[in-house]
Amino acid sequence: FIKTFYQRMKTLMEYCLGRRNKNGFLEPLEGDWVFIDWAEGLPKTGEVSFEQMLLARSLEAMVISAEISGEDEDQKYYQELADDLKEKLFDVFWDDNENVMKHQRINGKVQDVVTRYANMFGIFFNYFNEAQKQSVKNKVLLNDNILKITTPYMRFYELEALCAIGEQEFVLDEIRNYWGGMLDLGATSFWEKYDPKQSGDEHLEMYGRPYGKSLCHAWGASPIYLFGKYYFGVQPTSAGYKKYEVKPNLGGLKWIEGKVPTPNGSVDLYCSTKEIKVKASEGEGTLIIKSKSKPKSNLGTIEIIGLNTYQLKIEPKTHYEINYKSL
Repeated sequence: FIKTFYQRMKTLMEYCLGRRNKNGFLEPLEGDWVFIDWAEGLPKTGEVSFEQMLLARSLEAMVISAEISGEDEDQKYYQELADDLKEKLFDVFWDDNENVMKHQRINGKVQDVVTRYANMFGIFFNYFNEAQKQSVKNKVLLNDNILKITTPYMRFYELEALCAIGEQEFVLDEIRNYWGGMLDLGATSFWEKYDPKQSGDEHLEMYGRPYGKSLCHAWGASPIYLFGKYYFGVQPTSAGYKKYEVKPNLGGLKWIEGKVPTPNGSVDLYCSTKEIKVKASEGEGTLIIKSKSKPKSNLGTIEIIGLNTYQLKIEPKTHYEINYKSL
């Protein structure tokens, strides 16, 4: 697929690169629409940090795509651009005193504005070190004084950032309150925007129209992804789930059960505070278990890999039952 569409990807990327200013940053030209979220009062003029960060991540995707497509010179070119942009991004927008990413620079002056966007992207893009991640978590993501996100679409990224640094219990409460808030109001599918402060017909308004909001918005279903990746803990470690990892995290739940789809089947998982059951259709899996003592399995050999951390190799089409003591 990537080889087939690589030249189109390259053409689009070259167009984006052609929109940069003299500083090497994207900056809106006349008539441009800079979109990240529908949050009211969000500044979008000048050089905005989230836009540069998304460009850097896109360049990294081009590096991988060029490698897959056998385009060695392109791979080097995009890698140099990505590295240079990331360095500029931190030089300009990272505040060493406050330990957060600032939002915006106008006419060469960084504005004293902090928003959630670049800060949360920087966490799960793994652009921040551990100290930076913790600072951003406390000063931005858990700070009610920072402009709040009011769309399920963008809240997904905020909650993924928190999951990526181990805040599953907090995220679960947010899912219950935010997505649960829509359900409590009678939603049968998730909405394009949800602001808990609104009431009545205000929930139906958007785009300046009294009934302009989509009440069945695909982007609103993102908790399904979070549960699969961060609660079931199922992630591919090579293409097509030829190899994968299962690292359950109950996040305050008593149990979880479900299936994570793979190209030719699924990874089926049940996890409680005492028992894990797992079976996969394909691939070579590694189950990572956090336990107070060495777990016991009906099949395979459990190995210790760290403090209170164990692993078990998962073979395809084999049902494993593991007893353990959750931390």
